[in-house]
Amino acid sequence: MLIAEVSAKFELSPDTLRYYERVGLIPRVNRNKSGIRDYTEEDCRWVEYIKCMRGVGLPIEILIEYVALYQQGDETIGTRKELLIEQHKLLAKKMEEMKKGLERMDDKIARYEQTILNKEKMLSRSKTQ
Repeated sequence: MLIAEVSAKFELSPDTLRYYERVGLIPRVNRNKSGIRDYTEEDCRWVEYIKCMRGVGLPIEILIEYVALYQQGDETIGTRKELLIEQHKLLAKKMEEMKKGLERMDDKIARYEQTILNKEKMLSRSKTQ
C-alpha cells in the first residue's frame, strides 16, 4: 500500500507517516524496487496502534521506547507490559480529571440555562403587564 493510501486510510498526512518512521514509532517500512514506501498489513497495524495511542495522549517518547522494546524481542515482554500498565494508570487518572471537569462544565451550563429561563420568564411577565 502506498503512502498516499495509508495517509487517506488513517487520516494522517504523509509527512506524519514519514516522521513516525524516522523517529522509530513504526518499524522501517519496506520499499519497492523504485524506492517508494510499500506498507504491509503489519505496517498498517503499527500505524493504527500509534494513531490510537497518540489519540489518547501517550507521549511520543513512551511510544518510541515501546516500539524499540518490541523490536528487541520476547525478552522485553515484561518491560513492555509494565510500560503499558504505567501509561494506563496515568491515562485513567487523566480521564478521572477530565470527567470532573466535564461535570463542572455541565453544572455551569445548567446554571446558564436556568439564568436564561429566569430572564425569559421575567420578559414574558413584563410583556403581559
